[in-house]
Amino acid sequence: MFSSSPEHGLGRAPLVVGVDEAGRGPLAGPVVAAAVVLCNPCPQGLDDSKKLSAARRSALEPQILDNCAWGLGVVDVEEIDRINIFQATMLAMTLAVSRLVKAMGSEPEAVLIDGNQTPHGRCADWRWPARAIVGGDGSEACISAASILAKEYRDRLMCEAAEAHPEYGWDRNKGYGSAQHMEALRVHGPTPLHRRSFAPVSQMVLL
Repeated sequence: MFSSSPEHGLGRAPLVVGVDEAGRGPLAGPVVAAAVVLCNPCPQGLDDSKKLSAARRSALEPQILDNCAWGLGVVDVEEIDRINIFQATMLAMTLAVSRLVKAMGSEPEAVLIDGNQTPHGRCADWRWPARAIVGGDGSEACISAASILAKEYRDRLMCEAAEAHPEYGWDRNKGYGSAQHMEALRVHGPTPLHRRSFAPVSQMVLL
C-alpha cells in the first residue's frame, strides 16, 4: 500500500528525494505525504499537482508509480486530532521517506520538501538532511512528482469515503469546507472522518 522500489533507470546519480503532502487543510479525511526519487528519464510534464488537470495527473501517476521509486505516508483523522495537523503532516512525510528508503535500501543525500518547514527536529524518526523549498512543487520535478502521488491517492480515498457519506460531497470537495460540505455538517453533524480538532467541525459538535 505504501511503497514501491523499481530501481531500474535510477543510475548512480545522487539520491535526491522530493516530498509533498495533500490534505493539510480539509475538514475531513487523512493527510497524505509522498516521497519520490525520479527515474531517468523522468516523466515529462511534471508540475505542481494543483496546476495540472485531473486528466493530466491521472496520466502522470502511473508513469511515476511504474518507473520511479516512491513511498506514501498516511496519517488518519484520529491521529490528526491527537497530535494536531502540523505534527501529523510532519509524521506523514517521515513515514513516506522511511518507506521509500526501506524499499530502496539506500539513504538519500538530500530530501527536498515543499513549503517552509521540514520534519527535522520536529519528528523523532526523521534522520535525513532536508531542505524546505517554498513553491517547490512547481520548481523541483521530484517534489512535483510527490505532489501528484499524494493528491491522487488522497483524492481516491475521499471519493471512496463519499460513497458512505454522499451528503458531504467529498467526491467533489475532497473534504474541504465547500458550501455543500458546511451545510451538510450543519444538518447532519460530523462523521467519524471529520477532524474534530478543526474549529468548523468542533463548533458543529457543540451545537
